[in-house]
Amino acid sequence: QVQLVESGGGLVQPGGSLRLSCAASGSIFSSDVVGWYRQAPGSQREFVAVIPGGGSTTYADSVKGRFTISRDNAKGTVYLQMKSLKPEDTAVYYCNVYRWGQGSWGQGTQVTVSS
Repeated sequence: QVQLVESGGGLVQPGGSLRLSCAASGSIFSSDVVGWYRQAPGSQREFVAVIPGGGSTTYADSVKGRFTISRDNAKGTVYLQMKSLKPEDTAVYYCNVYRWGQGSWGQGTQVTVSS
């Protein structure tokens, strides 16, 4: 399994921006599928964005045009740039690395969008 540590969360006003980072224990392989998910209080964990090994990104409709996922394989880091944040983006954000048929999760980082 891959050990993952998310960071970069915090409190931000509506319309603001944040960049989340997810550091893996070692490199990320080019064949890994890496993604971000989020879970709001009282809700199930939901998909946010993903980059498969081929590099073609996919986003949830709710974040399309506002969030950008990226990866640096050599640094072993996955990023989520979030802009034009809305109160409904408030959640714990988790990164996931899927490798060789097994997924690994980090502990999550809290994002709160509030005035």
